[in-house]
Amino acid sequence: MSPLKITTRDTAAGPVLEILGDLDYAHAGQLRDLLTTLTLQPGQLLVLDLAGMDFCDSSGLTALIAAHQQALAAHAGIALAAVPANTLRVLRIVGLDQIFHLHPDSETAARDSRQGS
Repeated sequence: MSPLKITTRDTAAGPVLEILGDLDYAHAGQLRDLLTTLTLQPGQLLVLDLAGMDFCDSSGLTALIAAHQQALAAHAGIALAAVPANTLRVLRIVGLDQIFHLHPDSETAARDSRQGS
């Protein structure tokens, strides 16, 4: 079990949250709590960079859905970057790959948002 660490950085497109460790039942609340402190502006892009995520269970998926809902409520976009293969497989099985824009890294997500993709 890896403790969860979330770092936040601002970009021209919007905030990027780098998620490191386990996004699971014991830790998903951290992401949900952090999301309540973000101020998203209409048209911004919230990027969740999952390159350092070791594990994601159903509670983690629920936290990702909460991030999606928050972005929609703010009239902002959301993208997942560097999704680990095992998590990507689960996202595809449950159909969440249809609601999240997926990118190989956070820089690509930000660039694509500026280009309107």
